[in-house]
Amino acid sequence: MYDMKALYEAKSVADAVALRVAHPEAQIIAGGSDVLVQMRGGKRAGKELISIYKLDELRGISIDAEENIRIGSLNSFSHITRDPIIQKYINVLGQAVDQVGGPQIRNIGTIGGNTCNGVTSADSASTLHAWEAIIEITGPDGVRREPIHDFYIKAGQVDLRPGEIQTAILIPKASYENTFGHYIKYSMRNAMDIATLGTSVNVRLSADKKTVERCRIAFGVAGPVPMRAEIAEAAANGKRVSMELAETFAKAVLEDINPRDSWRASKDFRKHIAVESAKRAFIESVKLAGGEL
Repeated sequence: MYDMKALYEAKSVADAVALRVAHPEAQIIAGGSDVLVQMRGGKRAGKELISIYKLDELRGISIDAEENIRIGSLNSFSHITRDPIIQKYINVLGQAVDQVGGPQIRNIGTIGGNTCNGVTSADSASTLHAWEAIIEITGPDGVRREPIHDFYIKAGQVDLRPGEIQTAILIPKASYENTFGHYIKYSMRNAMDIATLGTSVNVRLSADKKTVERCRIAFGVAGPVPMRAEIAEAAANGKRVSMELAETFAKAVLEDINPRDSWRASKDFRKHIAVESAKRAFIESVKLAGGEL
């Protein structure tokens, strides 16, 4: 049994916002793969819950009028992996979320829940940062959009203000057009384990495939929140593709990241795998983009 004070079921996004205003201490619940586990463990016992799970308006993946890829917050991980738009333009996101838990979790867990949790180890987080995602948030004052970098405030806390819910994640055309990426998850076990480190790289090459026009890299578990490694990006942008560039790029990530010691891995080990995974993900991204090293 779950110890909850009350459960309110939203009938629309507007109704969910109204419920949030009326019950400011209530917890939003979508798939429940995180909230219900925490509640059963006593962490959220006695809480009010607002369920948004039946809001089909928050599902679906499309390309909007501004040519952003729009991912509704209630899309399950399984749906994202199989979606043709994701497969065509940002297949790496589907590959990343396909490493969340097991099949049951991927069928019920949602991309919105993964981001709103605010944890640095979320498998979607580093890829969404590397692709410069925009978070769409709806609240009493209407709709606002915020870069995902600003959405994450600190470990376990995101920028959802009173009455607000996350309604979508947007990937701008400038971030996905002619861009190819690769995600590497390092974990102690290969099955159903959270990341010891997550690394997501994407590149856009010149027409002749010889030069890096644009490179992005982001990490999970390299700091208290997911983070870009902008010094490393600058080391690759505009440079000729080569194995030497892959080495330089990978070593540069040490200027950006700040991992911690934990029972899962030491700070030094996380730094070691950050360099190695950055190199491997860069090489694979270049190959996917049609380049040769």
